[in-house]
Amino acid sequence: MTTLTTSEQPKTGGYVAWGPLIWIAALHMGALLAFYPGYFSWSAVLVCLIGHWLTGGIGICMTYHRLLTHRSFAVRPRWLEYVLTFIGMAASEGGAIGWVADHRRHHAFSDEEGDVHSPNAGFGWAHMFWWMTPDITSRHTPEYLDKWAPDLARDPVHRFLNKFPAVPPLMTAVLVYSLGQMYGGLGMSWLVWGFFVRTIFVLHTTWLVNSATHVWGYRSHNTRDKSTNLWWVAALTYGEGWHNNHHAFQTSVRHGLRWWEIDPTYITVKLMSFLGVAYNLKLPKLTKLGPPATDATAKAIKAARKKRRRNDEEPELVGAAN
Repeated sequence: MTTLTTSEQPKTGGYVAWGPLIWIAALHMGALLAFYPGYFSWSAVLVCLIGHWLTGGIGICMTYHRLLTHRSFAVRPRWLEYVLTFIGMAASEGGAIGWVADHRRHHAFSDEEGDVHSPNAGFGWAHMFWWMTPDITSRHTPEYLDKWAPDLARDPVHRFLNKFPAVPPLMTAVLVYSLGQMYGGLGMSWLVWGFFVRTIFVLHTTWLVNSATHVWGYRSHNTRDKSTNLWWVAALTYGEGWHNNHHAFQTSVRHGLRWWEIDPTYITVKLMSFLGVAYNLKLPKLTKLGPPATDATAKAIKAARKKRRRNDEEPELVGAAN
C-alpha cells in the first residue's frame, strides 16, 4: 500500500516546536556515536534492549496508552501509577498529560479532519512531523489539556510531573553512564547504547503505530478509520501493532484478540493482576468478537459519531467500540 496523501494539509500556522525538535535532534546525533566501534559492548546492547522494554513497553505502551489514556485497567497502590508515569517520561515523548490529550483526540477524529497525526496528510506527518509543526488547534495550552485529558489535568501529582518532562530522561542518562562506569569503565558505551540508541529505538517504534498501522496490514474489524493490524509493528511495540483491534475495542486492555496475535503488554498486565497490583481489567464483550460489521454499518456508525462530535465536543473516554 502506498503512502496516503491529501490536498488538505495541517494548519501549522508557521509554528515550530523548537524545544522538542532540538531535543530529539540531539538524541539522533548522540545515537550516531553507536557507529564508533570503541563505544560498542554487548552489555550496552543488553542495557539498550532492557531500557526499550522498560521505557517503551512498560512506560509508553502499557502506562501512557492502556492505563492513562484508555483506563483499560487500574493499579494499586495509587502511587504506583505515578512511578509508572515517571518511567514513561524517560522515553522522551513528553509529559503524560499532553501525550494522553493528543491520543484521545486521535481516537475522536481518527483519519478525519482533526486527527493530530493521520497518514491522510502523508506518512512522514503521521510518523513524526506532526509534533514538529503541530496543528495550531492541538497546541498544549491549558484549555487543550483540560478539554482532552481532564482527569489527569485535575490530578496534582500528574500536573507536577508534567511540568518537568526533561528530568526523567536526564536522570536516566546519568544513571546509565554511572552504572556503566561502575561495571567496568563502560560509561560512554552504556550511555550511547542504553540512552541515545535506546531512546531513538523507542521513539521510532512507537511512532510506527501512528503511521504504519494506518497504512499497511490487515483489518479484522470495519472501523470508521483506516487502522490495521501489522505483525511486525506488534513485535516491536509489545502488542500495540494490533491496532485495528484496538480501534474496534479501544478500552480493552487486550489488543491481540486471536491466538496468533501475541500481546506481551496484556500478558504483563495479567501478571500484575495475579500479583494484586492491577485490577479492573477491561476486555471486549463476547458479542463484539463475532463477524466484523458490514460496510453499511461502519458508515452508519461513522455518520452518527460525526454528528455527536460537531463543534469539537468532548472526547469519549470510555466505550467498547471506536
